[in-house]
Amino acid sequence: MDNQKLTTIAASGAASLVTTDGTDLLPIHLHQVLQNFLLIWLDASFNETQEGFKKSIQYLRSFVTSITTFTNADECVSFLSKIKEEKVFMIVSGSLGPQIIPDIQAWPQLDSVYVSCDNKSVHEQWVKAIPKVRGVYTQMEAICEALKADCERCDRAMIPISFNEIDPLFMYTQLLKDTLLEIEYDDTKSVKELVDYCRLQDKIQKDEIDEVEHKYFSYTPIWWYTAPYFMYSMLNRALRLMEVDIILKMGFFIQHLHKHIETLGNEQQSTSTALTGPFPVFRGQGLSLKDFEKMKTTKGGLMSFNNFLSTSRNRNVSLKSFALPASRDPNSVGILFVMTIDPTLCATSSIPFVDVKEVGFFKGKEEEILFSTHTIFRIDRIEPVEDDQTGRLWQEQPYPKIGEKLPYRTLMAAILISAIVEIRQRCPNSILPESNSVSFLRALNWTKLLGNML
Repeated sequence: MDNQKLTTIAASGAASLVTTDGTDLLPIHLHQVLQNFLLIWLDASFNETQEGFKKSIQYLRSFVTSITTFTNADECVSFLSKIKEEKVFMIVSGSLGPQIIPDIQAWPQLDSVYVSCDNKSVHEQWVKAIPKVRGVYTQMEAICEALKADCERCDRAMIPISFNEIDPLFMYTQLLKDTLLEIEYDDTKSVKELVDYCRLQDKIQKDEIDEVEHKYFSYTPIWWYTAPYFMYSMLNRALRLMEVDIILKMGFFIQHLHKHIETLGNEQQSTSTALTGPFPVFRGQGLSLKDFEKMKTTKGGLMSFNNFLSTSRNRNVSLKSFALPASRDPNSVGILFVMTIDPTLCATSSIPFVDVKEVGFFKGKEEEILFSTHTIFRIDRIEPVEDDQTGRLWQEQPYPKIGEKLPYRTLMAAILISAIVEIRQRCPNSILPESNSVSFLRALNWTKLLGNML
């Protein structure tokens, strides 16, 4: 089977084992989703052998690693109902869209819908009542461009935020980061293990994997993180869901990226052109209604992004490209974070950040300022964005907080105990049960890892 046909074809059934270029791959049911999102394509006339469909799938796979196609609406809805951890983008034909989209539009896992048809005027009326429909399209190229932008917005919105310094997720990921920073990696071996894992999963374009394998050391870690490759999405998802197997495989990259931010940031601040006074940076994203309410009750309290944090010095980029689109989703609120950064404070309190305009993939296009993981902010003000009439677009003004070191061995013990408790709750009668439960496997992996560290 060639690489253009590695998409799951749900209506006709997928092969139990897919092989390409003589390389054995995992059975499809063991493939792991590597991004925060996946794509469903529903079209009764879908035919994977047609040249148009093949080209579309090939291009879509350059930024969406998991694509499932359907020709049957009921099977599609059943599949969608079982998605819990990811956001779903959906391309639907004009003939099937009106039949199912009104019934599933409120499902929280459904992020965006793109209606593909031959005549836009036939469908423009019914889609007006459904905010998740991004548009009606007669050209696949237009769908791809809209979808690509929404994938970036989705990735940004799904970076976990802690609103309390003792939040378990904050503690777990802070502990993990500090552990990974102390490991002495064999960098060449680590890169090889990562690309071998990606090939085994069979979710990522071969060209991308080859690029990382052969050119990883030709570019900087910041370049790889800001480039439109799988590294960014894969890392974000792994840290969000605490997928220890992927985090460990990417540990070398986490270490390289943190050290690059730290080293280059210090170099930038030691030059004659360094910023000396406080300056604002912006970040636009969506926030679930639950997290928004939690944030409002935390006013004056603490907040941390449990991942590397991309911000911009350009307010319009953050507002129009990320916060505003998120406000149109009935399940979320658009948030514009306005962060006042004091370089002197950041230097004295070890808060690494860097201006990536000279080293990032897009150079100065987005005027990006990148922070290392677990920068803690204190929430100053939360208020509606000026001129917004919807009540769904808010502005928050946090500022960095000088943090203290956490008692890590105590945290390791707490994590180990919580992992053991989860295992025993799920499998009370077995010491080492046979289970393919994702949560069980995560708990088991953390138990083994942290047990060796204590």
